[in-house]
Amino acid sequence: MVERCASTVKLSSNSRTVAIPQSLMSEDEDSEEVAAQTPTEEEMVEPTIEEQLAEAITRAEKAEAEITYRDADIVNLRRRSAADRAELLKFAGYNLSGRILPVLDNLDKALEAAEDGPLADGVRLTRENLLDAFQTEGLKPIEVGSKFDPNTMEAITTLPASEEYPDGTVIDTLESGWMYKDRVLRPARVVVAKE
Repeated sequence: MVERCASTVKLSSNSRTVAIPQSLMSEDEDSEEVAAQTPTEEEMVEPTIEEQLAEAITRAEKAEAEITYRDADIVNLRRRSAADRAELLKFAGYNLSGRILPVLDNLDKALEAAEDGPLADGVRLTRENLLDAFQTEGLKPIEVGSKFDPNTMEAITTLPASEEYPDGTVIDTLESGWMYKDRVLRPARVVVAKE
């Protein structure tokens, strides 16, 4: 058997309520409280058909708007996912190209040190084949102009500016730079004139 510990009773018209222990309430007070809590027939008025229809239309419009927003989210997600996949495929060879660039540098050094002969010819052909493969994949050397470009070049050291080399002019290229499609794979390492 379940017993209620307290009941709420309205004491006056100022809407103040007080909790009274169930044991102190009589059966009459308990039945009055239950009667006060149940709505009367006058309070239970059913909405008209027009009100029900208006409510149903409102709910349907909200549901339709929510479906439209979710459909738009799905379309945006698919578009974003396709763009991410395309970007990933476009730059799939970026890391491998960066790891092969030192091989090209070593072939250049070997050509500088080699004497003319069949060995030098073989190294030259290997270098040309490697350059062709790079260009097929979208690699191209960075053109080093006379002006320093911080987007594609890295200043390894600076020398004082002179009349021949004014401030911000590239004096020498220490290591060639490379672009992979539209990204810098390795910046050109240069010496720059600075005041």
